[in-house]
Amino acid sequence: MVEFAPLSVPWERRLQTFAVLQWVFSFLALGQICIGVFTFLLFTRFWLLSVLYATWWFLDRDKPRRGGRRVETIRCWAIWKYMRDYFPASLVKTAELDPSRNYIAGFHPHGVLAAGAFLSLCTESTGFSFLFPGIHPYLMMLNLWFRVPFFRDYIMCSGLVTSDKESAGHILSKKGNGNLLAIIVGGAQEALDARPGAYTLLLRNRKGFIRLALIHGAALVPIFSFGENDLFTQVQNFSDSWLRRIQNQLQKIMGISLPLFHGRGIFQYSFGLMPYRHPITTIVGKPIEVQKTLQPSEEEVNHLHQRYIKELCNLFEAHKLKFNIPADQHLEFC
Repeated sequence: MVEFAPLSVPWERRLQTFAVLQWVFSFLALGQICIGVFTFLLFTRFWLLSVLYATWWFLDRDKPRRGGRRVETIRCWAIWKYMRDYFPASLVKTAELDPSRNYIAGFHPHGVLAAGAFLSLCTESTGFSFLFPGIHPYLMMLNLWFRVPFFRDYIMCSGLVTSDKESAGHILSKKGNGNLLAIIVGGAQEALDARPGAYTLLLRNRKGFIRLALIHGAALVPIFSFGENDLFTQVQNFSDSWLRRIQNQLQKIMGISLPLFHGRGIFQYSFGLMPYRHPITTIVGKPIEVQKTLQPSEEEVNHLHQRYIKELCNLFEAHKLKFNIPADQHLEFC
């Protein structure tokens, strides 16, 4: 039976719903619409607009891997505060970050749409700059999205950059320091395990960010977002199921995963693509000091990787009871 939203919902909550709706729309459909508009204009009398943009696109092609083009005005839009209050979402600091240093932050878990990562690192709605003055956050995103006309310019405004070594190297070697490069370590593949009550992280063999930290001497910062996996319900896709095999194959081909998920609707609470109103609390852990090593050995990478996992587990264990996670529930790695 469908549970409809009452007509007496306050305007404040309606604005919160609209803020999240535009974000979900941007994530799921805006890129495809931008491609359609770009192509459509080529066959109209406004074809010159697409040609001019294509010229700009070619000249600007390296920008996403060279720090992007963050616009603080867009990061501070009021709409992000309404989106924050929808869940609500919050950011918690457990230690200071020295603005004279550079950092690599591992963000966990990915969730279905990475709402916690976006709100905490790509907007100022949760007060990142207030909590960590002098630190400039960047969040890595699949290179695929930066090949989409118009859309690439929009996402760069929030501090999103490409997920490749060149991009990481540029940010971690920038003069002035105070740069924090956030990597959702589990990536698109981890999204396939995002469901309420799940605490399985794709981390056991993910060591590229560890190697980057050693090469650049960047301190490692573990970040865990409690509530991220509770925003949507996902169709069961066990590792040996036909659905999971298809999803894994599509992920290898396209680079993006296609989780079959649902949440609530806009005017009803029973089904839809809107996330549930579930609190998200993103906790930034204590930085792990890293000695710069231009050519790290496998042993050094493995040692730092194990230390990172230990610190991430400590962060989870120290805060899990606040979020009604059972004491016998621990992080699992695959």
